[in-house]
Amino acid sequence: MSQMLHHALLHSTLAMAKVKTSFVCSECGNVQPKWMGKCPDCGAWDGLQRFTEASDITSRPAHGALELPAELTATRGSRRAQPIAEVKPHDVPRTSTGIAEFDRVLGGGLVPGSVALIGGDPGIGKSTLLLQAAAALAGRGRRVLYATSEESAAQVKMRADRLDGSADAVRGQHLLLLAEPNLAVIVEEARRIAPDLLVLDSIQLAYRGDIDAIPGSLAQLRRCCLDLVTLAKTSGTAVAIVGHVTKDGDLAGPKLLEHLVDVVLAFEGDRHHSYRVVRAVKNRFGSTQELGLFEMTGAGLIEVEEATLAPESSSSSSNGANAGDNAKNKVISRRPGSVFAPVLAGTRVLLAEIQALTATGFLGAAKRRASGLDSARLAMLIAVLEKHGGLRLGDQDVYASALGGMRIIEPAADLATALAIAGAFYERGAGAATVALGEIALSGEVRSVRQIDQRVQTAVRRGAQLLLVPATQVESARAAASGAEVVAIGHLHDAIEHLA
Repeated sequence: MSQMLHHALLHSTLAMAKVKTSFVCSECGNVQPKWMGKCPDCGAWDGLQRFTEASDITSRPAHGALELPAELTATRGSRRAQPIAEVKPHDVPRTSTGIAEFDRVLGGGLVPGSVALIGGDPGIGKSTLLLQAAAALAGRGRRVLYATSEESAAQVKMRADRLDGSADAVRGQHLLLLAEPNLAVIVEEARRIAPDLLVLDSIQLAYRGDIDAIPGSLAQLRRCCLDLVTLAKTSGTAVAIVGHVTKDGDLAGPKLLEHLVDVVLAFEGDRHHSYRVVRAVKNRFGSTQELGLFEMTGAGLIEVEEATLAPESSSSSSNGANAGDNAKNKVISRRPGSVFAPVLAGTRVLLAEIQALTATGFLGAAKRRASGLDSARLAMLIAVLEKHGGLRLGDQDVYASALGGMRIIEPAADLATALAIAGAFYERGAGAATVALGEIALSGEVRSVRQIDQRVQTAVRRGAQLLLVPATQVESARAAASGAEVVAIGHLHDAIEHLA
């Protein structure tokens, strides 16, 4: 009798919960049943981390867990497939955050029931941006719950008092603060309040008490993110999550978090400069080609127009015709090793200043350093300059930088970068009011770029008088140049000849 009772109790216990151990790659989120030194999916070494969870084989939610709604847990046979032609599309409703640059990156505003994850370096301004958005929404009568797991409510209030334009929200009753790391409490408050927006700052320090793991661990991150996704989908509350990044700039934790959420935003910039860039890494409701531009000030983040992004014109960027004339006159200058390039940033063009410096180094051990530019592409351009441009850079240290904390990855800046290096080497400037654009092939040929018309128009509007463009696009460039001189560049050495 005792043996039968023992077997019955054991069977009952196994039926209630079964421990499942798997290994998740911290780089790509791939799940493996056993540990491996190298991830078979992405090839990362020593990236598989142990993940243990108790699965309920009776399909009953554990105590304190969020139960998924019926539409999210429906069986495969409960719905029938239908031809795509019979599906009726509908417009996704959006709520403006009150910050135009932020709305641009989101695709037009916040989507009810969506989950957005924003990551960036410490102190870059993630909390400031979301607090400003929360204050702007609350100022228009929207209910916002700002939950912080890192700071006290008094600290958040002090930061809100410093923000420009948040006075109405601070005095009103629509912006609610909750200093609490326990996610169960945060979710309970969100269900009670039913806010239009829930901000969690940050998910790395949030935890659930029923998970036997420290905050920030794989188990905690996965469960907390799933609970927030469930909350958003069942209540219609838009959720914005702040995430930390690693030293390599990736979001801390596995790619699993990025797969669970709807929107992933990267907040970039150099803390030694005032400019900040928000770009979309993933967006289920809009384009990932857009980015938002901001300037960090003592009163918070200020939206930046493209005409004020160039470092030399930042002091003269203000409203009015005189300011525009000053910016136009000051944006282009004659300096050895400095060239401007119109680069695409989503659907608009920014005029970026690229500077280079060459210094005597050691043959065979010369340094190549890039800031804001792709290091591999810089090394390639140096090799092309040596092979087809006649420069001897084997014993020269080469430093190249995109000013203002910008990060340029598109090949259209190749010609400007190469001219900056050549100008620094020969100690000759590119000429007053000169802008260069074009991709450089390994043969030294200058190739065409996308949206040449828009780039040329922006450069001319900013004061460019001489444009060096790919020979294959010279006619299109001249049609958009509005009187500025356009020179066709077919090969790299043709551009080097224009150095003053």
